[in-house]
Amino acid sequence: MAGTLLLIMVLAPAVAAAASALTRQARLAERLNLAASLIVAVTAVPLTVLSAGGPYYFWGGYIVLDLTGAWVLLCTGLVYLLAAIFSVGYMRLLDEDDRLWSFYALFAGFALTICLSAVMNNAGLYWIAIELTTLVSTFLVGFERGPESIEAAWKYIIIVSAGISLALLGTLLFYWAGSFVLGPTYDMTWQVLGQAAPKMNPALATLSFLLILVGYGTKVGLAPMHAWLPDAHSESPAPISAMLSGALLNVAMLGIVRYLSIADAATVGSLARTALVAFGVASLLIGALYIVRQEGIKRLMAYSSVEHMGVIALGFGFGGPLGVAGAFYHMLNHSLNKSAMFFGAGNVMRAYGSKEISAIRGVWRRAPVMAPLWLAGAVAITGAPPFALFLSELVILRAGLERGFSWAVAAMAALLIVIFIGFLNHFRGMYFDDGDEEAAPLSLSAWCIAPMWLALAPLLVLGLWWPQPLWHHFMVAAQALSGVRP
Repeated sequence: MAGTLLLIMVLAPAVAAAASALTRQARLAERLNLAASLIVAVTAVPLTVLSAGGPYYFWGGYIVLDLTGAWVLLCTGLVYLLAAIFSVGYMRLLDEDDRLWSFYALFAGFALTICLSAVMNNAGLYWIAIELTTLVSTFLVGFERGPESIEAAWKYIIIVSAGISLALLGTLLFYWAGSFVLGPTYDMTWQVLGQAAPKMNPALATLSFLLILVGYGTKVGLAPMHAWLPDAHSESPAPISAMLSGALLNVAMLGIVRYLSIADAATVGSLARTALVAFGVASLLIGALYIVRQEGIKRLMAYSSVEHMGVIALGFGFGGPLGVAGAFYHMLNHSLNKSAMFFGAGNVMRAYGSKEISAIRGVWRRAPVMAPLWLAGAVAITGAPPFALFLSELVILRAGLERGFSWAVAAMAALLIVIFIGFLNHFRGMYFDDGDEEAAPLSLSAWCIAPMWLALAPLLVLGLWWPQPLWHHFMVAAQALSGVRP
């Protein structure tokens, strides 16, 4: 059953992309992408449930369904569905129907490459799949064809490809380290690497992991390798910004997590975890500094993504049941929350004709339907109760104390307070400073509002109630990743 569901999940966006490219009809491509996103989201739920009994291997062992990959698929499916719904209303505003078919073909192809990356069981094929996400998404980043978007697309592909090259070098070194144990040729699956890891040369394993961390950390947007992220997120169409932040960053983090498990088995986990924690703290610091003084609305959201990927890195770096549980929970919460925030940012940018925060004033009056949703999302993204990000951040802080990373916990707590104040101060100005009182209220279609409701409602529920099945899923994942029994 799991194999059939995976096949359906992969075929849906593949068919949508191919059919959109062949027919070149905007409205048909729009519907095909929406249908594909619904199929991906619907199949991701049972796959997540089924993964608890795995891992399952398919197609000669090249594909794996395990707890970590299934969770990334779930996050991807939800964000893809929300972004596909939002794009129906948002992309029509561009009045470029002659090019929309290419947008939706690339959109579905982007979702396809992310899903494939999450289930690759070979380290080399995972690298190829991640590189494919870069190639496809570059055209989406520059879709609007403005000077800034073209510059952002070039910066994105150059910086990320440089990072991915380092990840490739780390992958090759891991293969070389394994060859001293397994012989000159072997299948470089995650399981084989984990079995060979205890006998690997510690120095070689450490160097390999650090290259992997920097390489895939560039794709994740961890500081100081994050330079591409603010431009790419801010210049992409809003639904693509949501996919970049809520789906792509997660699947790149998945590679780091898989290699971290191998580093643990190679007895170099202490240094590897400390390095990951250090990058997490650096990301929080950079996020805080740029959020406080930010002038662009989508760049504000982009630096918030740098911050939250730092939080997730801290959770996995701390490790243990609480660290893994908090990181997985935060991954889902951030994916939902940041999608809503980018949707809101896209709506106000169209309404005010500007990306500058200083030009966005009187949101309460201009967008009375959307305003409470976007403000609730802003409160949630800062980690304030009663929303789910507060709960996941609290669990990660507890994990850090239990695992002896008190210095990182202190830094995380202090920086989260700074981010809370700085982020909401921008919203205070946009909502409560006087704007043009004669401006007409903004009329938004249900396509642009409904996805915000669908993203934010679960955040409130998950902030008040942590479902027991999710906790069990995270505990089993912690056991699989670090050998810690629930």
